[in-house]
Amino acid sequence: MNTLEEIFSGKRRIVICGIGNDVRGDDAFGVLVAERLKELVKNPEVLVLNCGEMPESYVGKMTAFNPDLVVFVDAVHFGGEIGELIIADPLKTLGEAVSTHGLPLRIVAGYIKEQTGSDVVLIGCQPGSTALFEEPSELIRERAERLAELIAKILGG
Repeated sequence: MNTLEEIFSGKRRIVICGIGNDVRGDDAFGVLVAERLKELVKNPEVLVLNCGEMPESYVGKMTAFNPDLVVFVDAVHFGGEIGELIIADPLKTLGEAVSTHGLPLRIVAGYIKEQTGSDVVLIGCQPGSTALFEEPSELIRERAERLAELIAKILGG
């Protein structure tokens, strides 16, 4: 699939939706990325949301922003190496891959695409442990930081 640069290229209004549970170890990946991006990106055309485990609760905010692009960032079990990133279409199989959240991402992404006509993309990270009451691993924290910095650089800080 595309590179990060290609995903954001030509997009003006962007929603970045971090998904995850910060008390389930590496499942916090998306939340860590969102919280870091809130510090790094000061662009009124970019809406960064920490959606926790309930991205469906933020659908109103996402559609009201009228985005060209919605990027979901989440821990996804796709059989990769721990910490490996994948860029995928959330309307396909991987959109159902994470079971720790409410509605399947595929349904949320499909609704947003239908309502706004925006592109939807999933940036997933292969988690290690997602056991309850665990801290995210150092590797996952580092990957989240690196991804947030890369996205911020692409979006011009």
